[in-house]
Amino acid sequence: MIVQGLSLGVLAIWLGLILGRDGFWMARERDDRNLPAAPPRWPDVTAIVPARDEADVVARSIGSLIAQDYPGRFRIVLVDDSSSDGTGAIVRALGSNRVDVLAGMLLPHGWTGKLWAMEQGIESAGSAPVWLWLTDADIAHAPDTLRALVARGETGGFTLVSLMARLRCETFAERMLVPAFVFFFQMLYPFARVNRPGTAGAAAGGCMLVRRTALERAGGIDAIRGALIDDCTLGALLKRQGPVWLGLTDRSLSIRPYDDFASVAAMISRSAYAQLRYSPWLLTGTLLGLLLVYVAPPLLALFGQGLTRWFGLIAWLAMALSFQPILRFYRRSPLWGLALPGIAAFYAGCTLLSAWQHARGRGGMWKGRAQAGAES
Repeated sequence: MIVQGLSLGVLAIWLGLILGRDGFWMARERDDRNLPAAPPRWPDVTAIVPARDEADVVARSIGSLIAQDYPGRFRIVLVDDSSSDGTGAIVRALGSNRVDVLAGMLLPHGWTGKLWAMEQGIESAGSAPVWLWLTDADIAHAPDTLRALVARGETGGFTLVSLMARLRCETFAERMLVPAFVFFFQMLYPFARVNRPGTAGAAAGGCMLVRRTALERAGGIDAIRGALIDDCTLGALLKRQGPVWLGLTDRSLSIRPYDDFASVAAMISRSAYAQLRYSPWLLTGTLLGLLLVYVAPPLLALFGQGLTRWFGLIAWLAMALSFQPILRFYRRSPLWGLALPGIAAFYAGCTLLSAWQHARGRGGMWKGRAQAGAES
């Protein structure tokens, strides 16, 4: 009876997630739907691009910014954060008068490297731009991306418009793990809920159009200087100033490769424990929850008896069904839905790895810097 009750509980959890969490799994919030009209005027925009050792991708990324067909005034500031691979020189060699390369200053205590670079770029932009386009050096944008962002921001009166860049999904490790990354992000921060007034804010760091005056009212980047999960922290901060919008896109593409499971694990573990506020109790609860919600259904379906097996099977199928929209978005086989329990187990392992790295003083490791818990 205990096992049967467990199986019924797991099924209830999945039915609740599918029916009651703002339809997070349906992937309906996209930038190619409900397109806004062009604004009466196109305000000034400055793109801020923090970059540290991005020689392999920066020419394509900055080239996509230079190629924007934006009708208004548009400037690009790349902040070279102590790169050792000639990142700044590569951008200068592009020879565009749209781009300024700023040599980053020494990282102060209490700041993460990316946020310190963003702070310097924003200071360099001054008070001229109405919008700041905060984007990463490993994101390539379609030529109409900025036009679409500003149209949505101006028409909707948003303080922030953010796009979840389409992540690269070519190697076996990427095909297996990347769609689930977006699925889990949507589960944590349902886009429809983020876009609704009076709820928590969030953002996706690869592409964020920020209203400069709203950022200043919120205290600027300094207000979140130690945040490792800087995008969602910034999204929550800006939503206190006004509405925000977050959606999926094909316009912005991540060009950073994750060729094997180790590189994907490094990406996940960099911030997983920070998401849990460095709490051993939240870590324990999260790992147990992942096992219960994702791993238990196939085990119950394969090894249970009677109703226990049926409840486990239905929960497993419900899980696989909920994964289908994001699999379609990434043009992956629907059969990956049945593999979601194993994928979730991998993410659980990465979360445990993140906590172990933090305990060793290596938390938040990125480009040679351990940043997690800088202000702990």
